[in-house]
Amino acid sequence: MKDGKLQIGFIGCGGIAFNKHFPSLQALPDLCDMVAFCDIVEERAVKAAKEYGAPGAKTYTDYNEMLKDDSIDVVHVLTPNVVHAPATVAAFEAGKHVLCEKPMAHSTEAANQMLAAWKKSGKKFTIGYQNRFRPEVEALHKACEAGELGEIYFAKAHAVRRRAVPTWGVFPNKALQGGGPLIDIGTHALDMTLWMMDNYKPVSVSGSVFYKLGHLEEAAESNIFGPWDPKTYEVEDSAFGFIKMENGATIYLESSWALNMLGAKEAATTLCGTKAGAEIRSGMSVKDKEDKLVYNRGVHGKLMEEHCSPGSAVAYFSGPKLTDGVKEAMQWLNAIKNDTEPLVKPEQAFVVTQILEGIYKAAETGKEVFF
Repeated sequence: MKDGKLQIGFIGCGGIAFNKHFPSLQALPDLCDMVAFCDIVEERAVKAAKEYGAPGAKTYTDYNEMLKDDSIDVVHVLTPNVVHAPATVAAFEAGKHVLCEKPMAHSTEAANQMLAAWKKSGKKFTIGYQNRFRPEVEALHKACEAGELGEIYFAKAHAVRRRAVPTWGVFPNKALQGGGPLIDIGTHALDMTLWMMDNYKPVSVSGSVFYKLGHLEEAAESNIFGPWDPKTYEVEDSAFGFIKMENGATIYLESSWALNMLGAKEAATTLCGTKAGAEIRSGMSVKDKEDKLVYNRGVHGKLMEEHCSPGSAVAYFSGPKLTDGVKEAMQWLNAIKNDTEPLVKPEQAFVVTQILEGIYKAAETGKEVFF
């Protein structure tokens, strides 16, 4: 640390870096300095250093060279999925704390390598599941912790877009990403759902993975991010999984970038417990006026729904508004400084990767995959 502030280096300076990590950390000048930026495209690293770097910030095209800098305390791995494991392992071997973007890895084998390097290093490790820091998600988790829903025995994890294929970066590249919407946005919905249930013991998964719309030009033309290229689209356009847990609970996971279905829900969950149920409603098609968190239960012989009341504000005194990314970054840096556990634990993220890989394998083989 320098002047009581953690020194952070970045491996990967793409969209998630510029849209989430850099501005979030910039909002925390008392906790950190951004001192090193690495990207295989040098111009991106230079741009990042110029816009967000501390005075004297360095740029690299090889992360192994960046990791030789002993002044760097923390590394954020913000690369395509298949680079998560080698970059994270190298950072731990260099004695750095690591935040790796979601998903933890593209395969269970790679995730195991990350866990082994982390445990050997004695450093802090977390995965970028920022949806846990949304106000409605935090509120529902507190209700689950307090047992207000009872035993949660059935849940749905929603990550459904009607037509929102990302047309930037390497998202359609299977070799670099390991998959499409299941591993990209399905991972968020599954993380939220497992966290609410506090259940990380899967027994088996079955699933279906579809390559139906990605190669159709007429489907690509209606994409909200502009047409994707059907000729270079390599990943699935939708995927669905059915997960059985050790205690008998079951989870249905749905994910899509392109699906002819109304009512998009993204980073959302439905929970069914013995005392009550709850839904987090989200997604690009949901209007702001709709409720983001709804509880349902029976009360005095009547079925009831409970909605969050709209917040009120006082002119000129609205209070601080922290984004999910800022809250994530704040708790992560404080966990390092105070030697506490980060909210997203590596062992939890590992189970998410394990299940996602199981769904892909089940769809490929046509057989249920057992853990």
